[in-house]
Amino acid sequence: MRRFFFGLWRLGTAPFRLLWRLITLPFRLYIRLRNFLTVEPDEHELTDVISTTIADKEVRQSLWDHVEDLRKHLLRSLLGLALGVSISFIFTQDLIEYLSRPIEGGIEAMRAIDPTEPISVFMKVALLSGLALAIPYVAFEFWLFAAPGLRPRARIFGLIAIPLSSMLFVLGMAFTFYILLPEALPFLLNFMGFQTELRPQSYFNFITRLMFWIGISFEFPLLIYVLTAVGLLKPKILAQQWRLAIVIIAILAAAITPTVDPINMGLVMAPMSLLYFISIGLSFLAYRGRIRGKEDKQRQQEDL
Repeated sequence: MRRFFFGLWRLGTAPFRLLWRLITLPFRLYIRLRNFLTVEPDEHELTDVISTTIADKEVRQSLWDHVEDLRKHLLRSLLGLALGVSISFIFTQDLIEYLSRPIEGGIEAMRAIDPTEPISVFMKVALLSGLALAIPYVAFEFWLFAAPGLRPRARIFGLIAIPLSSMLFVLGMAFTFYILLPEALPFLLNFMGFQTELRPQSYFNFITRLMFWIGISFEFPLLIYVLTAVGLLKPKILAQQWRLAIVIIAILAAAITPTVDPINMGLVMAPMSLLYFISIGLSFLAYRGRIRGKEDKQRQQEDL
């Protein structure tokens, strides 16, 4: 009988309990987010972590758990990318027409010689635009994976930097389309007086590859900050090796730049070099935050 009345009471109060859970949901989510952002991770040197992982069976099992967790985040990132590409199908045709504007006559000036060429062009442009749409979610998944090992300050900054990652990628693509291509295309299309017959596949393969890699290069400062925040990189090394970095940037710019003239190569090198020095500044900020966190933790332990 007692069980019967208890079940009757739960049934009668179910709508009110559901309403209460809905009302308090934002507050509970806020508390969980605050606790997640402010929890202090365990501080271990990388060499100690590696030696402990080799010697301790339980730690090795924990490492495999992290690998499994990474697999789940990668899978969800791929699903987010697939969703972004699906959404981009809606405006891909308009985007193709817009990207063909640097060519005199636009898309009508290009001739396809392969029956599958238009489909290939459509999918490449849809993949690039879908990636631009999905980057915030993909960055959020990687943040979720890395956040437990970051200090609260780096964790919060990483969360704020998620929309910045998308902005940097789009900025890199815009730099390619509005600054680099107007300078590079006339040189390519009229080199040595040859008249170039453009195909949709060759043209869009060229610009999507260029926009993708330069967009990725604009993400470099965020990558440096994360690597410094987790203790895998030190800003002093970046500052000391800036000459070597400029040489590497020049090699990458030569590989990315579609032309062989130094002007277009310089157009690619200039923002990449600037991004490198910005990365050094962000690395110093992340390193100072990490050192300050260690000092605060030691001071708390001494007080105890």
